[in-house]
Formats: sequence, C-alpha cells, structure tokens
Amino acid sequence: MSEQRPPKPRPAPGMDPETEPYWKATHDGRLLVQRCLPNGHHQLYPRWRCLRCRGEVGWVEASGRGTVYSFTIIRQNFSRSFKHLIPYVVALVELEEGPRLMTNIVGCPPEDVIVGMPVQVTFEPVSDEVSLALFQPAQ
Repeated sequence: MSEQRPPKPRPAPGMDPETEPYWKATHDGRLLVQRCLPNGHHQLYPRWRCLRCRGEVGWVEASGRGTVYSFTIIRQNFSRSFKHLIPYVVALVELEEGPRLMTNIVGCPPEDVIVGMPVQVTFEPVSDEVSLALFQPAQ
C-alpha cells in the first residue's frame, strides 16, 4: 500500500485582487509582470503602484526567459507535502525584464544548476484553477 501524499500548499488567486491577473495568466500558460506606465520599470510581485515613482502600473506579458540569480538545493524537508520532491531547487530567477522571481528549477538534476544559467518558464498545474510558474534550463 502506498502512502497518500498530502497536496502541496497552493495560492488562492481570488483572495488578492492585485495578484489575480498574475494567477489567471499562469493558469493560461503565460507569465505576466507589471510595467510602470510613466517610466517603463517592470516589477513583480504585484503592487498597486510602481515602486520607483509611485506611478500607475499595468500588466504586460514577460518573455519567460531569465537567468538563475541565486539558488539552494533542498535536501531535507519535514513537510509530508514536499518530502517526495527531495532534492529540489529553490531559486531566485532574474527575468529578462528585470524583476526577480522566487521559483523552483525543474527539468534537470539539482547538481546541474549554476548561478547565471539561462532558464525559461514552464507551468505546472496544481489545481483546476491554479498553475505555478517554474523554470527549466533554456532550450
């Protein structure tokens, strides 16, 4: 008899109106970032105003490409929801547009991940309503 795995914790997109467009887009296989309308600065995570100038922001589709800025390999996790994933990579990915995104690197052995590695977004559905933006080595 196999052990039943509890589901991984997942975001609740309808709870925060500022992040809802992001979660809807990831569910559709698109990565969005905010762009400041007055100065063009990109930001993520979503906020109601630009961090630099307090200007109005809108949503734009990101390229989905970036580089690994920093990472760690998780080799121990006592949560039953994550134990089956060990070892796994938690990384800070710098998108081509500038913002950095905390994510997981998938599609390669954890030992192959290096700082500066080019990566591209991939999406993992975790429910009927939510998909996560993960990154894999660039093709």
